Amino acid sequence: MASYQNILCTTDFSIFSDVVFSKGVELAKLTGAKLNLLHVVEYFPEDRSNVEISPESVDPKKYREEQAKSALSVQVGGSGYNKVKTAVRFSSHSAKQEIIDFAKEQKIDLIIVASHGHHGITSLLGSTANGVVHNAPCDVIVVRAY
Repeated sequence: MASYQNILCTTDFSIFSDVVFSKGVELAKLTGAKLNLLHVVEYFPEDRSNVEISPESVDPKKYREEQAKSALSVQVGGSGYNKVKTAVRFSSHSAKQEIIDFAKEQKIDLIIVASHGHHGITSLLGSTANGVVHNAPCDVIVVRAY
């Protein structure tokens, strides 16, 4: 196995993401690598539930960022492993592109994503995982999380 120095775990705060993060923690401990946890907020308001809509008096971007940072903190805290750098990215494009861009910028040498697609051609991996696997600048581990 390659000696990884900089690992990226992706999260959408689902149960699938918990499995991905657990694998990332396990690998980081084994290799001594830095561990990054990234959440991407996509701008597709019509797909958002009322829970994700900010109150009128609050900037929507700031509201979503604070929600995501809080959820990242909970995810990291629940792992018992505190050597994790967290990041929230906003994208007007797809999460997969933002993950790839982050990996390039941060010199990531391993990305860990979940497989949980449920439809069409992407049913084997999911559209985000599929896009990351085919375009990543580094190794990718797809965790079967269902």
